[in-house]
Amino acid sequence: MSIPNEALQKVVQEIETRAIQSQQQIAIVKAQITAKQRETRLLELTSKEISTLPKDTKTYEGVGKMFVRVPLSTIEKQLSTQSANMKSNITDLEKKLHYHETTHKNTRENIEHIFKSASRA
Repeated sequence: MSIPNEALQKVVQEIETRAIQSQQQIAIVKAQITAKQRETRLLELTSKEISTLPKDTKTYEGVGKMFVRVPLSTIEKQLSTQSANMKSNITDLEKKLHYHETTHKNTRENIEHIFKSASRA
């Protein structure tokens, strides 16, 4: 059974488009992971610095154009919550990255398979 040349070309073009889209998504997700890892590191450093402060230290949080006094324990809780959220986001992005890498690999394999089949015919 032989596939017409135009149909084969159309299928290869669609698969190539999917491969390119997956490759672009891989680059985007990697950049997002890097940014989230950087934010996580900043949160960890900030948390480490705050943990060395005495418990009676006056701390303030920026609200618009003003600063409001906030207990040190509240800031520590906020930082730990943000850090946990970042780690969760990174895990989700890593799953997304794995999906796009698998899709890209499969599309490349499909293209190779089509070319091998076409060369045999």
